[in-house]
Amino acid sequence: MNYNYIAIEGTLGAGKTTLASRIANDFNGKLVLEEFEADKNPFLPKFYKEPDKYSFQVEMTFLALRYQQLKDKLGVLDLFHDFIISDYYVAKSLIFSRNNLQDDEYQLFSRFFNIIFSDMPKPELLVYLYSDVERLQQNIRKRGRSYEQEISDAYLENIQQGYLSFLRQQQGAMRILILDTNRLDFVASESDYHKIIDAINQPYEVGLHRVSL
Repeated sequence: MNYNYIAIEGTLGAGKTTLASRIANDFNGKLVLEEFEADKNPFLPKFYKEPDKYSFQVEMTFLALRYQQLKDKLGVLDLFHDFIISDYYVAKSLIFSRNNLQDDEYQLFSRFFNIIFSDMPKPELLVYLYSDVERLQQNIRKRGRSYEQEISDAYLENIQQGYLSFLRQQQGAMRILILDTNRLDFVASESDYHKIIDAINQPYEVGLHRVSL
């Protein structure tokens, strides 16, 4: 791969983990997967049932988990892998918290975030997998996590718009690739998978790049 640190991002159900895992396996990458399971964040199932009550707890827990994981994974020299690939970028904490928290809670949360992650390495390439809400819901139903089955279209749309707004704000500081994957099935189709690999391996300048495959 042409980049030493790649982060794959997208809304729930976009296929981040599947794609990052496949790329790591095929190209000898060090894989960093987000710890989202309920045993890691016990507030997550509660949040989906009562978001107003548990939003701050769930976001703070994710913040702590992401910090500890990235500190452990990115701070250690790895002689056995050629690059690092993650199925998330830590700034997703700001995107989800902006959607889920009240204004005063978000202000407090963002202060913690900026203190903790000010010196954390940024990915050399941030890849955002764009899919419409109908496709996202299909993927969520397919993977079958019980606590995700009542996620509304409006929630997914709000998160997606939060991501796109954030990406536009960051285009002067990062290489960002938005891939429209609505017409792709990179799990079942080798051709579609290699289209994504070819797109990721291009020598992008800092800025926002959109590719429809």
